[in-house]
Amino acid sequence: MPKTLTQAQPAFAQTMVAWQRRHGRQNLPWQNTREPYRVWLSEIMLQQTQVSTVLDYYARFLQNFPDVAALAAASQDQVMGLWSGLGYYSRARNLHQCAKDVVSRFGGQFPSTAAELITLPGIGRSTAAAIAAFCFSERVAILDGNVKRVLTRVLAYEADLSVAAHEKALWILAEALLPTQGLKAAMPRYTQAVMDLGATLCLPKKPACAQCPVQHLCQGFAQGEPERMPVKTRKLKRSSHALWLLWAVNSKGQVWLEKRADTGIWAGLYCLPVWPSHAELTSALPSAAKQNLLAPWKHVLTHKDLHLHPVKVRLQGTPKFLSAQGQGRWWSAQEWPALGLPAPVRQLLSA
Repeated sequence: MPKTLTQAQPAFAQTMVAWQRRHGRQNLPWQNTREPYRVWLSEIMLQQTQVSTVLDYYARFLQNFPDVAALAAASQDQVMGLWSGLGYYSRARNLHQCAKDVVSRFGGQFPSTAAELITLPGIGRSTAAAIAAFCFSERVAILDGNVKRVLTRVLAYEADLSVAAHEKALWILAEALLPTQGLKAAMPRYTQAVMDLGATLCLPKKPACAQCPVQHLCQGFAQGEPERMPVKTRKLKRSSHALWLLWAVNSKGQVWLEKRADTGIWAGLYCLPVWPSHAELTSALPSAAKQNLLAPWKHVLTHKDLHLHPVKVRLQGTPKFLSAQGQGRWWSAQEWPALGLPAPVRQLLSA
């Protein structure tokens, strides 16, 4: 059992590359390509989102925007409409701006180094490294959640990753473990390997250590407590908010939707008008409007719970309180499905 990083490094990289070739994931639609546009698109979509969820979105994006120039030329509403339901909508806004920047700054070709890629909107250090490693075989380390778990366990790295200096030190260790030979083939394969190991075997709970190709190198396994790592003590506080949603329908069966501001919750999406309380919503309605209070439900976001209270109202014409709200209008059932809508609003209207 290697006791030092120096002893573990060559064996770790070689073992991971060999394992991925035989047992890793091979058939995902963004694999087996060195096309930066496709790799970048998948990396952005996979941030905090499961592969099974991304598959359909990835295919639809490529069908509508087959290359970075097509995505750059699209409208924000088109992009948000296709992204609708995938969540973390700042990714979609950054995706669109990044495509524009690739066209305007780099002539429509993604830069080939992580150092240049990281200057683009929405591309952080790990995403830049993934694109550079997969597409250009650059010797750079990725460190997403799955990879942090693999490396902290292999190295028995017990420093608290909520401390910036400790995470920085892990980056240095991750770089030291990278392949050193045959980088053209080894870097894409190794990068995929550490992702695959974290996604399929080195799980947060009940890791499949018996099937792990680097069990013999894993100091966390040797200590008998791999699940203790990674260590991250600082927890983000959850918050809770109540939102009252006005589901206004006119005599034609159209629904009123308005585009939200570019900051805050559901930024840039089309949405039912929102009030912070039932009393404030009621005060805005015409006195003759009959309210139908629908069953409330909780919509869970990463760091907050939204308690949603839909109120359905039939209205004649367009009352001033709606037209004064902002960028809103009536949308038919044939029109609104193509808009970028928050997932709970889409679910409500679809029901």
